[in-house]
Amino acid sequence: MSKSEDIAGLFDQYVMRTYSPTATLVTGSGCKVKNPEGNTFMDFTSGLAVHNVGHCHPKVVEAVQDQVATLGHVSNLFYTPRQALLAQRLSKLSSLGGKCFFCNSGAEANEAMIKLARAWGHAKGKYEIITFQNSFHGRTLATLTATGQSKVQKGFEPLPVGFAYAAFNDLASVREAVGEHTVAVMLEAVQGEGGVLPADEEFVVGLRKLCDEKGLLLLFDEVQCGMGRTGKWFGWQHFPVKPDAFTLAKALADGIPMGALVASPALSNVFKPGMHASTFGGNPISCAAAMAVMDVIEEEDLLDHAAKMGVLLAEGLKMFVDKYDQVLDVRGKGLMVGMILEGQAKDIVDLCREMGLLCCAAGEHVVRFLPPLNVKEANIEEALEMVGDALDELYGEAEEDEG
Repeated sequence: MSKSEDIAGLFDQYVMRTYSPTATLVTGSGCKVKNPEGNTFMDFTSGLAVHNVGHCHPKVVEAVQDQVATLGHVSNLFYTPRQALLAQRLSKLSSLGGKCFFCNSGAEANEAMIKLARAWGHAKGKYEIITFQNSFHGRTLATLTATGQSKVQKGFEPLPVGFAYAAFNDLASVREAVGEHTVAVMLEAVQGEGGVLPADEEFVVGLRKLCDEKGLLLLFDEVQCGMGRTGKWFGWQHFPVKPDAFTLAKALADGIPMGALVASPALSNVFKPGMHASTFGGNPISCAAAMAVMDVIEEEDLLDHAAKMGVLLAEGLKMFVDKYDQVLDVRGKGLMVGMILEGQAKDIVDLCREMGLLCCAAGEHVVRFLPPLNVKEANIEEALEMVGDALDELYGEAEEDEG
């Protein structure tokens, strides 16, 4: 039995089966990872949009090592300098000019934003948040209820009250969903788990106008599409609007668990001491990692690079639309790209893995590609070749028969 099989056996015996792992990985560098047997894979999942600066970037590793050897945790009963500096940096980068709350994950960040909206609207009797069909906001009871996918809610009823759902990119649907208790509209700039579907500019501009008209908050979930993933620091920056608050996680600290809620000045003092908290939120190690990540993105000009590499990847994938009837479309923004299939995405994901490329599904029919922002052109060309081989193995023979 191989080392990979030994580890898989331990997982099966002792780890709750909330995921279905397909490979064992033990080392990583840049956009490459290896299994215990030394086989190399091109990683176009980036830990589910986490390693935006690649695996084990030297500057991030150094920052974490230095901080963990200096001060690891003291709780938020005390000031720590890196947390203050990170909050300042996020406030200025977003140009919101408000304050931040730090936690440990995207679900926690969205939970905090939901609570913030409810606290803001409480005196007016407003608490309901409009979210969107096929959205994804987390796995806590509140965030899975906010998620517009019944498959993640099944078995956890009764669900918390206070959420309504509208059709994505359909402003009339949102307007119809507004009621007397509506407090906010919450969306992703690009729906990730929902199929890599970008929001339309007209839709987002219309949402901002509608929220202003109705006295509602506009909230963005940037957990997956933030931190440069779309070619901007935050996905909402592709539109001529500003949110009232937004969340970050995943890539914020490059694999060190961290989430953040960034609020406008109008919402920055809604939470009072004792209203919300996180024991580990904003700990010095996570903050050191996040500051290093932001340094790398700026110093290596990764926002522009991600935009350029995203075009290269999308254009390469679009060639398969012309070649295979089963490849229907390619969509996304920056290095958040989805290839839409007629058949099951899992089939292509499995074949790509066998050929040495790691990608993932977003729903049943979308193959999602999330390479690090510093991916090289040669890496993309190599990945496209493997995708082509996978498509040819799955669909090529059938096309030849038809001809």
